[in-house]
Amino acid sequence: MTSKDPRAPGLAALAGLIADETRAACLLALLDGRAWTAGELARRAGVAASTLSEHLGKLVAGGLLAEERQGRHRYVRLADARVAQLVEDLAAQVAPGAVRPPRGLREASAGSAMARGRTCYDHLAGRLGIAVTDALTARGLLRQDTGFALTDAGVGWFGAVGIGLDRRGRRPLARACLDWTERRPHLAGVAGAALCRYALDAGWCVRVGSERAVRVTPVGERALSELLGIATTALR
Repeated sequence: MTSKDPRAPGLAALAGLIADETRAACLLALLDGRAWTAGELARRAGVAASTLSEHLGKLVAGGLLAEERQGRHRYVRLADARVAQLVEDLAAQVAPGAVRPPRGLREASAGSAMARGRTCYDHLAGRLGIAVTDALTARGLLRQDTGFALTDAGVGWFGAVGIGLDRRGRRPLARACLDWTERRPHLAGVAGAALCRYALDAGWCVRVGSERAVRVTPVGERALSELLGIATTALR
């Protein structure tokens, strides 16, 4: 008789944590990389604060969320980049036809902004993320033929621009992340996070509203054109 894989109970428990629409909504909202209060998440999920608190407790206990307290306020965020990768990879498997169409102009505009450019936890996604990834690849700075990997020229490019790459941890330098709107991989990992952080700090991109959407500024359009040859039309 074949023995059951000892990982099966843990995998089932993890799947059970995510297999709830309210908890899934919280995890997707937290992909913006920021810490949220329970009240903010309750409003996003459309449930009472007391109900949301119970869900958050399960996610924290299950290791998917980390909790922080400042005075009487309770904040939660995704536990780490691995959890963000898991949520984004699962979301990318949702068939386009299964996504509810937007209700009203405001929701449609927000969806359009997210598709144009957004943060995926701590790296760039949407058409913006794909444009940057394609440009890095076309210039020989990133390889995609044997998995995502920065070339020596790519590492040098990041240094020349002034984008530091912290390689002290276990996180891969470059990793492919399947984009759920474009259905193609964009750059994640240490390099993707560093580039996104630099783009926001340097004013190449600014956040739009309270969602994950970002918009490329005129400064960013010039920088991405000069440094990577990305056409302005691909950024709008």
